[in-house]
Amino acid sequence: MNFENYDWSSFTVRISIRSSEKEIYEALSTQSGLEKWFLRQASFFKPTGEAIDSFENVKAGDTYKWLWHGYDNNTIEYGEIVEANGDNYLCFTFCDESAKTDMQVSISVKQEHDEIVVKLKQFNIPVDEEGKALFHINCMEGWVFYLTNLKSILEGGIDLRNKNGKLKKVINS
Repeated sequence: MNFENYDWSSFTVRISIRSSEKEIYEALSTQSGLEKWFLRQASFFKPTGEAIDSFENVKAGDTYKWLWHGYDNNTIEYGEIVEANGDNYLCFTFCDESAKTDMQVSISVKQEHDEIVVKLKQFNIPVDEEGKALFHINCMEGWVFYLTNLKSILEGGIDLRNKNGKLKKVINS
């Protein structure tokens, strides 16, 4: 592979999941859904600041506060829902607040060759050395794991996440 022409500003990962589009979208767009496969705690807020019910789908303009398994309460992800069609597409800002980037993640769910495919694209990644390492390589690795965990949860119910906060530097947290 020629990395001289490689596009470090984005990446796309895809996975097939044996589930309904509706079930997958709810796993991506609700607090209760995200906490089953992705986050320790997901909180969403309307533009007014009012908390959103854990089973309610997020909408464009809503904001979030996320906490991860394997990290303490000081590791917080804040962001905003850029777009959410309530059916099969979601886009949100994504980045450590200190990085001051305009990175986003879009996720689509659609049928393809009799399979349901989830496609995740992270884009607007800074192309400096830190951006390449932290937001391209590390984030891609993380998304591959978490989408695999989504598949595992929806297809068989096994949660692959490390929930032991004392166990560090493992791929599943």
